[in-house]
Amino acid sequence: MASETKAVQSEILREMWFPVVPENILRKRHSLKRELLAQPNLMPARFAILGGSTTTEVKSMLELFLLAHGIQPTFYESGYNRYSEDILFENPNLMNFKPDVVFIHTTWQNVSQFPELAETEEEVEQRVRREAARFESLWEKIHSKLGALIIQNNFDLPRLRPLGNLETFESSGRVNFLMRLNAEFASYARKHSSFLINDILYLSAQVGLSAWHGNTYWYNFHMAVSPAATVTLAQNVAAIVKSVYGRSKKCLVLDLDNTLWGGVVGDDGVQNLILGRDHPVGEAFLDFQRYVKELHRRGVILAICSKNDIENAKEGFSHPDSILKLDDFGAFKANWNPKPANIREIAAELNIGLDSLVFVDDNPAERALVADQLPDVATPDVGSDVTRFAEILEAEHFFEVHKVVRDDLNRSAYYNSNAQRSSYQAGFSDYGEFLVSLEMTAEIAPFSSVYLERITQLINKTNQFNLTTKRYTSAEVENIAQDPMFITLYGRLADRFGDNGLVTVLIGRAVNETLELDLWLMSCRVLNREMELAMFDELVEHCQARGIRKIVGVYIPSKKNSMVADHYHKLGFIAGEGSSETCQSWHYDVPKSQPAKAHHISRKPNSAGAIVDGAFSADFRTEPADREALGKGPGCLMYR
Repeated sequence: MASETKAVQSEILREMWFPVVPENILRKRHSLKRELLAQPNLMPARFAILGGSTTTEVKSMLELFLLAHGIQPTFYESGYNRYSEDILFENPNLMNFKPDVVFIHTTWQNVSQFPELAETEEEVEQRVRREAARFESLWEKIHSKLGALIIQNNFDLPRLRPLGNLETFESSGRVNFLMRLNAEFASYARKHSSFLINDILYLSAQVGLSAWHGNTYWYNFHMAVSPAATVTLAQNVAAIVKSVYGRSKKCLVLDLDNTLWGGVVGDDGVQNLILGRDHPVGEAFLDFQRYVKELHRRGVILAICSKNDIENAKEGFSHPDSILKLDDFGAFKANWNPKPANIREIAAELNIGLDSLVFVDDNPAERALVADQLPDVATPDVGSDVTRFAEILEAEHFFEVHKVVRDDLNRSAYYNSNAQRSSYQAGFSDYGEFLVSLEMTAEIAPFSSVYLERITQLINKTNQFNLTTKRYTSAEVENIAQDPMFITLYGRLADRFGDNGLVTVLIGRAVNETLELDLWLMSCRVLNREMELAMFDELVEHCQARGIRKIVGVYIPSKKNSMVADHYHKLGFIAGEGSSETCQSWHYDVPKSQPAKAHHISRKPNSAGAIVDGAFSADFRTEPADREALGKGPGCLMYR
């Protein structure tokens, strides 16, 4: 019965997959919502929609696509065209709502005034700056009063062009003016990590301006975007939010024959593969490889899963026109085993969950088998036409990113180094000797401004080694880093094979002589390397420097974090009273001195108790009155 229910649910929810037909979504929205709400482990989030036009359809569609990503939203919706007043005059309903995300849904209709034909270039430029400053004042107010992430539409284009082609390059043209405003918005986004752009300029071009705008909807309901186009808009906003909340995929698993090249390498030989500019289909495979390479360059892990002889499979990448090379892949499975078994091994080797994988194969039978046996793996119906592979991956927003972080660019190197470590480890019979031989060095320190984006990313995408699975926006992380009430630590780990990057984060709140750990997480790529012990050693030293006598840790079980169920017990914590199946409290008495628990990691020296980027001061204490005002206490309370 359970499998039948799941099959029915999947059939209904298929409307949310590529190719999305807006009319079907609009018609079936109520049944889709019921099915999506039935999903387990939905993540709650608060969204404020501030509209320069009617936003009823926007809210309805955005709710569906957020639910499809496992995010259950609660909404605040501004009155018609009150996006500015709600912020500038501090609407108490909005302020009390305390949104996690503020989405400002404005369009070209909300430009206060376009240039006059007689205006000089200097006057137009001043008008651009005034218009941009009007929006910037809203964004700054949101940051200061709400501390929320902002998602702002840039500007679409009007359907009509009174100046014809002059609209684009004449300084007084509306198109020219809107493009300059979009450049101002983009410049602001590059400087502010808590500000993201929903690119409706691109979306409206993708849909077509005639379909994007609808005169009937505008004049009757003041809807700036047609209902059908609103589906596309909501899908894109939800993809941005999914990325912020760490729900994007991490790894692209690829078949080989007729997926990365035309032909069967084992039968046809490398020289006869269809790949390259001299063949129309070969050019399509080349362009798909180029697209995959671009995903890899910005941090997507690549893996191979092919029914093939291993040597033949590898030889395929020696083709002179192949853009992808063997060292681009973090895992390589070419054998005659069932593909679901190989994909499980890929996930295990990379230390990532099955729900982090996307599988692309031109063979419908293989896709069906993986989809049936590994439902957590995304298996898009790419068909067999290589010209559409990239388009379908794009449409599903599997690998959406809201920021490019340097650690992402180095991800493939991290996983290649891990493969070297695994091979190297096989030469040791004693694990301790292996750890000694790695010559590990850890950099552990309070949050630093240079790492805030990576810290936020790690917080929002780490699920397995994560004691509470608490999520923070970048604005919240920045505030915590500057708040003397918190002890914050990040950890980087390097060894003889290279730098693993920033891999672990810890946040604790000081209340009198007690530190309440709100968050402790670590990337699975450094499991069993003693990094958590080195972090604990550093934490104890900071507590000793601040006169903190007790550490309270919380473990909140989730579907994915069972690996850390005994984390606090291993560290010597004592189970607290009132613990339950849904929330466990652990206590640790801080000794005056304590030998290091990490024996195989050298820590770079850093001064416990020193102020690092405003992280904390050594003599800070929270008075009882402050604690009461905060309304927070130890145990299973999660802090915002």
